[in-house]
Amino acid sequence: MRIRRYLGPIKKIMDCIGLHYVQIICAREWKRQEYFSINERPIEFAFLFRQLVKVWPKTILDVGTGKTALPHLMRNCGFLVTATDNIKDYWSSGMVNRHYHVINDDIRKTAITGQFDLITCISVLEHIKEHRGAMKSMYSLLNPGGLLILTCPYNNERYVPNVYKLPESSVTVNYPFVTQAFSRNELNGWLADSSFELIEQEYWDFFEGEYWTCGDMIIPPKNVNVEDRHQLTCIVFKKL
Repeated sequence: MRIRRYLGPIKKIMDCIGLHYVQIICAREWKRQEYFSINERPIEFAFLFRQLVKVWPKTILDVGTGKTALPHLMRNCGFLVTATDNIKDYWSSGMVNRHYHVINDDIRKTAITGQFDLITCISVLEHIKEHRGAMKSMYSLLNPGGLLILTCPYNNERYVPNVYKLPESSVTVNYPFVTQAFSRNELNGWLADSSFELIEQEYWDFFEGEYWTCGDMIIPPKNVNVEDRHQLTCIVFKKL
């Protein structure tokens, strides 16, 4: 009983210290902001939230959350969100997301057992070499009629195992992961592996080159047809 008497005040003190520390970190990051460039997230998030408005799901699984605030944004909208990432294998020095709780899980051999109305996989699949296994796993986690929202580098005609290795790529950092550019062949493979139906697909011209990160960036990016040059796609799959 005596110990319990002190737990409440100690918890309040720890909460106070933690909140103050977070305030200091946020203020420091705000002051140190530097502009480099705008990335693809405005396009991908806009596409995703348009789908959320259409289908109004209750439960969402976000695959490959990383350090982003996406699960927090979706939870703010009222959806019940579970966030996962392959923290132990993909993040060599570990990873903490200060916006939302992220469960350590390898989507290729997931330990998640629930079923979800909608799964988001935003700029993640291109970093998974065994992408067909990841797609099968996400299919298994969807409720019948559920949707998978996928965004990734894409060229309708040709698959590239790692766009960063292309001589035209503007990326010079030797990342420990691959960044694939998928093609229609890979997409057809995903459809053949599972009873997915392709509901909607957008194509975006983001660079002056043929592949992701190749050539100068186009500002603003253009929403184009499949016959036009494009390096990024946004897709909705439905589980039949």
